[in-house]
Amino acid sequence: MVNIQKAAVIGCGFVGSTIAYTLMQKGLFSEMVLLDANHAKAEGEAMDISHGLPFSHAMDIRAGSYEDIADAAVVIITAGANQKPGETRLDLVQKNAKIMRSVISEIKRVECEGILLIVSNPVDILTEVALRESGFPKERVIGSGTVLDTARLKYLISEKLNVDSRNVHAFIVGEHGDSELAAWSCANIYGIGLEEFARLRERVDFRQEEDEIYRGVRDSAYEIIERKGATYYGIGMAAAKIAESIVRDSHTVAPVSVSLNGEYGLRGLSLSIPTVIGRGGAEQILEIGFSREEMEKLERSAEELKEVLTTIGYSQT
Repeated sequence: MVNIQKAAVIGCGFVGSTIAYTLMQKGLFSEMVLLDANHAKAEGEAMDISHGLPFSHAMDIRAGSYEDIADAAVVIITAGANQKPGETRLDLVQKNAKIMRSVISEIKRVECEGILLIVSNPVDILTEVALRESGFPKERVIGSGTVLDTARLKYLISEKLNVDSRNVHAFIVGEHGDSELAAWSCANIYGIGLEEFARLRERVDFRQEEDEIYRGVRDSAYEIIERKGATYYGIGMAAAKIAESIVRDSHTVAPVSVSLNGEYGLRGLSLSIPTVIGRGGAEQILEIGFSREEMEKLERSAEELKEVLTTIGYSQT
């Protein structure tokens, strides 16, 4: 039986430990189990985070084994090799697909019935790997997708227009990577069309600035990795937000990575698409009326991911 108050984090590197720390601060769970191939690393992270509990919320944080996560409501998988400077997310695919298969094999062995949240990169590919290897219903296997990219987009728009980023409604879809695209046709500031709002802020021909913003979003990870070696704070908060949407059954709309079965005319792959998230995981994939240009870019992004899936042995269904 699933314990809605229990979470597991598999992989205690920079990203996994940051997610665990963020979840502790949010107080969403009463129990959290950390797993890592290096058990001592998981123990150290559990100890370190636990020492902050007097300043936060009461919960049990410990290192454990796969047997300890069988009843976890949310299993967050960050295990995998890190992206190195100059390396694309898709370059990681071969080695991380192998790691993902191993992790999923163990999750199946202990008959875990929780929701899998895939954060390892390349996340869209590995979400599909996790789905196919687990045999779980597709609503129970979701990836962090372009939730962080979307936050970056909102931040950069807010900086350009000098407005609260929480009032910016815009999102990135497609691959969490180089072929991702900004859905400009859907973007608005508090319900006011983006270009109309820019005009009100006396920004002439804001459309020319959109490409600069997009490139800033797309290249953010590369620039951060070049400077500090890894990204983890932003994705830590993004993953915790997705977990919160599940636990609180908030029906939040976010561009998570989900397996498509005919939506947008696509199937046989996972792609980052606005989706309603709640207690059951991916409750509904939203088919939005993108512009023709955006649909063409989305289809190209999907084709790139399909080619990668083929290289790791997954035929198109």
